[in-house]
Amino acid sequence: MIGTVLQVALGGAIGASARYLTGVAIFKAMGPMAMPLGVLTVNIVGSALMGVFAALAAMRGLTHLGPFVMTGILGGFTTFSAFSLETITLIERGQTGTAALYVTLSVVCSVGGLFLAMSAARMVLS
Repeated sequence: MIGTVLQVALGGAIGASARYLTGVAIFKAMGPMAMPLGVLTVNIVGSALMGVFAALAAMRGLTHLGPFVMTGILGGFTTFSAFSLETITLIERGQTGTAALYVTLSVVCSVGGLFLAMSAARMVLS
């Protein structure tokens, strides 16, 4: 168990560093923009990489690398990749309604939760 936790931790450090460096590189290349292209890029690339690795893991027996690659590296790079994989898994299982509800609740509740918590924190701190 401790070995798996260390794999996740090491992968997370790699993924988080890659996310930061991607954002810096895009900001330097594009300058400040209205849309957060660094985050958008990381979410799209991370989701694509999650899809590739999920297929490789299932078809080539690489599931033992899941904690390091999927949870660690890609989880540190973007949690959106896990969200994307879970959504597609629900769809592939024929649970389209559950997938739609999951997407809706994830986006609305996450953005709403951040907004409410930030508003409350600002009121308390001011």
